[in-house]
Amino acid sequence: MEETPVADLEMEGQEEGESAEAEDASLLPDVEPDLPKRTTFLDYLKSPIVELLVGTGDETVTLTAHQAQLVKSPWFAERLEAFSESDANRRIELPNEDLQAVGSFLEYLYMDEYFPKRVHPSSKDSPLEEDPSIPMPDHEGVALLRHARVYTLADKFAMPNLRSLAHSKIHRTNSTARGEIAYARYVYKHTGKDDATIRKPVAAFWATRSHILRHEAEDEFRAMCLEFPQFGFDVLSLVLDQKEKRSGGAGASVEIQAGPSGTPHSEKTGRKRARVSQG
Repeated sequence: MEETPVADLEMEGQEEGESAEAEDASLLPDVEPDLPKRTTFLDYLKSPIVELLVGTGDETVTLTAHQAQLVKSPWFAERLEAFSESDANRRIELPNEDLQAVGSFLEYLYMDEYFPKRVHPSSKDSPLEEDPSIPMPDHEGVALLRHARVYTLADKFAMPNLRSLAHSKIHRTNSTARGEIAYARYVYKHTGKDDATIRKPVAAFWATRSHILRHEAEDEFRAMCLEFPQFGFDVLSLVLDQKEKRSGGAGASVEIQAGPSGTPHSEKTGRKRARVSQG
Protein backbone atom coordinates (compact mmCIF):
# COMPACT_ATOMS: atom_id res chain seq x y z
CA MET A 1 0.00 0.00 0.00
CA GLU A 2 1.39 3.34 -1.08
CA GLU A 3 1.66 5.92 1.64
CA THR A 4 0.64 9.57 1.12
CA PRO A 5 3.56 11.93 1.60
CA VAL A 6 3.48 13.98 4.80
CA ALA A 7 3.75 17.23 2.81
CA ASP A 8 0.61 16.35 0.86
CA LEU A 9 -1.30 15.61 4.07
CA GLU A 10 -0.23 18.93 5.52
CA MET A 11 -1.31 20.73 2.34
CA GLU A 12 -4.72 19.04 2.37
CA GLY A 13 -5.21 19.94 6.04
CA GLN A 14 -4.27 23.56 5.37
CA GLU A 15 -6.69 23.79 2.44
CA GLU A 16 -9.50 22.28 4.52
CA GLY A 17 -8.77 24.72 7.34
CA GLU A 18 -8.78 27.72 5.03
CA SER A 19 -12.04 26.55 3.48
CA ALA A 20 -13.65 26.19 6.89
CA GLU A 21 -12.41 29.62 7.96
CA ALA A 22 -13.76 31.18 4.79
CA GLU A 23 -17.12 29.51 5.33
CA ASP A 24 -17.25 30.65 8.97
CA ALA A 25 -16.28 34.18 7.96
CA SER A 26 -19.11 34.30 5.44
CA LEU A 27 -21.56 33.49 8.22
CA LEU A 28 -20.30 36.19 10.59
CA PRO A 29 -22.08 39.55 10.57
CA ASP A 30 -20.21 42.67 9.60
CA VAL A 31 -19.06 43.96 12.98
CA GLU A 32 -17.11 46.91 11.60
CA PRO A 33 -18.43 49.97 13.53
CA ASP A 34 -20.38 52.47 11.47
CA LEU A 35 -18.80 55.65 12.74
CA PRO A 36 -20.64 58.93 12.04
CA LYS A 37 -18.85 61.25 9.70
CA ARG A 38 -17.46 64.32 11.42
CA THR A 39 -18.66 67.56 9.87
CA THR A 40 -15.81 70.04 9.65
CA PHE A 41 -15.96 73.78 9.21
CA LEU A 42 -14.62 73.23 5.70
CA ASP A 43 -17.71 71.13 4.95
CA TYR A 44 -19.86 74.13 5.90
CA LEU A 45 -17.85 76.38 3.61
CA LYS A 46 -18.21 73.98 0.69
CA SER A 47 -22.01 73.95 0.95
CA PRO A 48 -24.12 76.18 -1.36
CA ILE A 49 -24.58 79.86 -0.59
CA VAL A 50 -28.14 80.93 0.24
CA GLU A 51 -29.37 84.52 -0.06
CA LEU A 52 -31.70 85.83 2.61
CA LEU A 53 -33.76 88.86 1.56
CA VAL A 54 -34.69 90.70 4.75
CA GLY A 55 -37.25 93.52 4.57
CA THR A 56 -39.37 94.86 1.74
CA GLY A 57 -39.05 97.39 -1.09
CA ASP A 58 -36.13 99.81 -0.88
CA GLU A 59 -35.45 98.60 2.66
CA THR A 60 -34.61 95.07 1.54
CA VAL A 61 -31.15 93.90 2.60
CA THR A 62 -29.52 90.75 1.19
CA LEU A 63 -27.60 88.55 3.61
CA THR A 64 -25.80 85.33 2.72
CA ALA A 65 -25.14 82.13 4.61
CA HIS A 66 -24.01 78.59 3.90
CA GLN A 67 -26.79 76.08 3.46
CA ALA A 68 -25.10 73.57 5.79
CA GLN A 69 -25.44 76.13 8.58
CA LEU A 70 -29.00 77.16 7.80
CA VAL A 71 -30.32 73.59 7.87
CA LYS A 72 -29.61 73.53 11.62
CA SER A 73 -32.98 75.28 11.73
CA PRO A 74 -35.90 72.97 10.86
CA TRP A 75 -37.73 76.00 9.45
CA PHE A 76 -34.95 76.65 6.92
CA ALA A 77 -34.33 72.95 6.29
CA GLU A 78 -37.92 72.55 5.13
CA ARG A 79 -37.67 75.47 2.70
CA LEU A 80 -34.28 74.48 1.35
CA GLU A 81 -35.67 71.10 0.33
CA ALA A 82 -37.47 72.91 -2.49
CA PHE A 83 -34.14 73.58 -4.23
CA SER A 84 -32.48 70.97 -6.43
CA GLU A 85 -28.74 70.35 -6.44
CA SER A 86 -28.47 72.21 -9.74
CA ASP A 87 -30.10 75.39 -8.41
CA ALA A 88 -27.39 78.04 -8.37
CA ASN A 89 -29.59 80.85 -7.08
CA ARG A 90 -31.08 79.95 -3.72
CA ARG A 91 -33.11 82.75 -2.16
CA ILE A 92 -35.41 82.86 0.83
CA GLU A 93 -37.46 85.98 1.54
CA LEU A 94 -37.92 87.25 5.09
CA PRO A 95 -39.99 90.40 4.49
CA ASN A 96 -41.33 90.79 8.03
CA GLU A 97 -38.24 90.00 10.08
CA ASP A 98 -36.00 92.42 11.94
CA LEU A 99 -32.62 92.82 10.22
CA GLN A 100 -30.57 92.92 13.41
CA ALA A 101 -32.36 89.88 14.84
CA VAL A 102 -31.63 87.91 11.65
CA GLY A 103 -28.00 89.02 11.91
CA SER A 104 -27.87 87.74 15.49
CA PHE A 105 -29.42 84.46 14.35
CA LEU A 106 -26.72 84.01 11.67
CA GLU A 107 -24.00 84.96 14.14
CA TYR A 108 -25.28 82.25 16.48
CA LEU A 109 -25.25 79.64 13.69
CA TYR A 110 -21.53 80.22 13.09
CA MET A 111 -20.35 81.17 16.59
CA ASP A 112 -22.84 79.58 19.04
CA GLU A 113 -23.26 83.08 20.51
CA TYR A 114 -24.32 86.55 19.46
CA PHE A 115 -23.35 90.07 20.52
CA PRO A 116 -23.38 91.24 23.24
CA LYS A 117 -21.90 87.99 24.51
CA ARG A 118 -21.68 86.74 28.06
CA VAL A 119 -18.41 87.80 29.63
CA HIS A 120 -18.08 84.46 31.42
CA PRO A 121 -20.12 81.91 29.41
CA SER A 122 -19.73 79.19 32.04
CA SER A 123 -21.06 81.42 34.83
CA LYS A 124 -24.80 81.42 35.46
CA ASP A 125 -24.77 85.08 36.51
CA SER A 126 -22.26 86.35 33.98
CA PRO A 127 -22.82 89.95 32.82
CA LEU A 128 -22.98 90.85 29.14
CA GLU A 129 -20.37 92.70 27.15
CA GLU A 130 -20.80 96.45 26.99
CA ASP A 131 -22.76 97.56 23.95
CA PRO A 132 -21.86 101.17 23.06
CA SER A 133 -24.89 101.44 20.77
CA ILE A 134 -27.32 101.23 23.70
CA PRO A 135 -28.43 104.68 24.96
CA MET A 136 -28.07 105.46 28.64
CA PRO A 137 -30.57 105.63 30.18
CA ASP A 138 -32.39 103.21 27.90
CA HIS A 139 -35.90 104.74 27.95
CA GLU A 140 -36.89 103.02 24.69
CA GLY A 141 -35.94 99.54 25.88
CA VAL A 142 -33.51 99.13 22.97
CA ALA A 143 -31.43 96.42 24.66
CA LEU A 144 -34.43 94.46 25.93
CA LEU A 145 -36.13 94.61 22.53
CA ARG A 146 -33.03 93.28 20.74
CA HIS A 147 -33.04 90.12 22.81
CA ALA A 148 -36.83 89.82 22.68
CA ARG A 149 -36.71 89.90 18.87
CA VAL A 150 -34.03 87.20 18.85
CA TYR A 151 -36.22 85.16 21.20
CA THR A 152 -39.30 85.30 18.94
CA LEU A 153 -37.19 84.69 15.82
CA ALA A 154 -35.59 81.64 17.42
CA ASP A 155 -39.07 80.41 18.30
CA LYS A 156 -40.17 80.77 14.67
CA PHE A 157 -37.05 79.06 13.32
CA ALA A 158 -37.37 76.21 15.87
CA MET A 159 -34.03 76.91 17.56
CA PRO A 160 -34.65 76.19 21.26
CA ASN A 161 -31.04 76.72 22.36
CA LEU A 162 -30.94 80.17 20.78
CA ARG A 163 -34.29 81.00 22.36
CA SER A 164 -32.95 80.02 25.78
CA LEU A 165 -29.83 82.11 25.21
CA ALA A 166 -31.88 85.19 24.29
CA HIS A 167 -34.10 84.63 27.32
CA SER A 168 -31.06 84.51 29.61
CA LYS A 169 -29.77 87.79 28.16
CA ILE A 170 -33.07 89.55 28.84
CA HIS A 171 -32.45 89.05 32.55
CA ARG A 172 -28.95 90.48 32.29
CA THR A 173 -30.17 93.71 30.69
CA ASN A 174 -30.72 97.05 32.41
CA SER A 175 -33.60 99.32 31.48
CA THR A 176 -35.92 102.00 32.83
CA ALA A 177 -39.63 101.91 33.64
CA ARG A 178 -40.50 103.26 30.21
CA GLY A 179 -38.07 100.83 28.60
CA GLU A 180 -39.76 97.98 30.42
CA ILE A 181 -43.14 99.09 29.09
CA ALA A 182 -41.74 99.12 25.53
CA TYR A 183 -40.50 95.60 26.13
CA ALA A 184 -43.88 94.53 27.57
CA ARG A 185 -45.66 95.95 24.50
CA TYR A 186 -43.48 93.88 22.18
CA VAL A 187 -43.90 90.71 24.23
CA TYR A 188 -47.70 90.99 24.33
CA LYS A 189 -47.84 91.68 20.61
CA HIS A 190 -45.55 88.88 19.44
CA THR A 191 -46.11 86.00 21.88
CA GLY A 192 -49.11 83.82 22.62
CA LYS A 193 -51.16 83.80 25.82
CA ASP A 194 -49.64 80.47 26.81
CA ASP A 195 -46.04 81.66 26.65
CA ALA A 196 -44.83 81.16 30.21
CA THR A 197 -41.18 81.98 29.47
CA ILE A 198 -41.24 85.72 28.85
CA ARG A 199 -44.92 86.76 28.64
CA LYS A 200 -46.32 85.67 32.01
CA PRO A 201 -43.35 87.08 33.97
CA VAL A 202 -43.93 90.52 32.38
CA ALA A 203 -47.25 90.92 34.20
CA ALA A 204 -45.70 89.60 37.42
CA PHE A 205 -42.86 92.11 37.06
CA TRP A 206 -45.29 95.04 36.86
CA ALA A 207 -47.71 93.69 39.45
CA THR A 208 -44.97 94.00 42.07
CA ARG A 209 -44.05 97.56 41.04
CA SER A 210 -47.13 99.73 41.30
CA HIS A 211 -45.04 102.56 42.79
CA ILE A 212 -42.97 102.69 39.59
CA LEU A 213 -46.12 102.77 37.47
CA ARG A 214 -47.51 105.73 39.40
CA HIS A 215 -44.35 107.82 39.46
CA GLU A 216 -42.25 106.91 36.44
CA ALA A 217 -44.34 105.47 33.62
CA GLU A 218 -47.98 106.26 34.27
CA ASP A 219 -48.73 107.54 30.77
CA GLU A 220 -46.93 104.64 29.12
CA PHE A 221 -48.65 102.13 31.40
CA ARG A 222 -52.08 103.59 30.61
CA ALA A 223 -51.38 103.42 26.89
CA MET A 224 -50.17 99.83 27.25
CA CYS A 225 -53.36 98.80 29.05
CA LEU A 226 -55.53 100.42 26.38
CA GLU A 227 -53.56 98.80 23.56
CA PHE A 228 -53.40 95.37 25.23
CA PRO A 229 -56.30 94.93 27.66
CA GLN A 230 -55.02 91.44 28.43
CA PHE A 231 -51.91 93.01 29.96
CA GLY A 232 -53.98 95.19 32.29
CA PHE A 233 -56.15 92.22 33.23
CA ASP A 234 -53.11 90.02 33.93
CA VAL A 235 -51.51 92.66 36.16
CA LEU A 236 -54.76 93.38 38.01
CA SER A 237 -55.41 89.67 38.57
CA LEU A 238 -51.98 89.21 40.11
CA VAL A 239 -52.38 92.28 42.33
CA LEU A 240 -55.77 91.02 43.58
CA ASP A 241 -54.41 87.53 44.13
CA GLN A 242 -51.62 88.97 46.22
CA LYS A 243 -54.06 91.10 48.19
CA GLU A 244 -56.22 88.06 48.94
CA LYS A 245 -53.15 86.12 49.96
CA ARG A 246 -52.13 88.79 52.45
CA SER A 247 -55.63 88.80 53.93
CA GLY A 248 -55.78 85.00 54.03
CA GLY A 249 -58.38 84.72 51.28
CA ALA A 250 -59.04 81.39 49.61
CA GLY A 251 -58.60 82.76 46.11
CA ALA A 252 -54.91 83.50 46.41
CA SER A 253 -53.18 80.89 44.34
CA VAL A 254 -50.60 82.83 42.34
CA GLU A 255 -47.17 83.79 43.59
CA ILE A 256 -46.12 87.13 42.10
CA GLN A 257 -42.98 87.90 44.05
CA ALA A 258 -40.88 87.05 41.07
CA GLY A 259 -39.19 88.91 38.28
CA PRO A 260 -39.47 88.04 34.59
CA SER A 261 -37.11 85.12 35.08
CA GLY A 262 -39.46 83.56 37.62
CA THR A 263 -36.80 83.92 40.31
CA PRO A 264 -37.83 85.43 43.68
CA HIS A 265 -36.42 88.86 44.42
CA SER A 266 -37.03 91.97 46.47
CA GLU A 267 -38.83 94.97 45.01
CA LYS A 268 -35.54 96.84 44.83
CA THR A 269 -34.12 94.55 42.19
CA GLY A 270 -35.22 93.33 38.82
CA ARG A 271 -33.98 90.73 36.32
CA LYS A 272 -31.22 89.73 38.76
CA ARG A 273 -29.71 93.18 38.34
CA ALA A 274 -30.02 96.70 39.71
CA ARG A 275 -32.85 98.81 38.39
CA VAL A 276 -31.95 102.03 36.60
CA SER A 277 -34.89 103.88 38.04
CA GLN A 278 -35.43 106.97 35.93
CA GLY A 279 -38.57 108.36 34.40
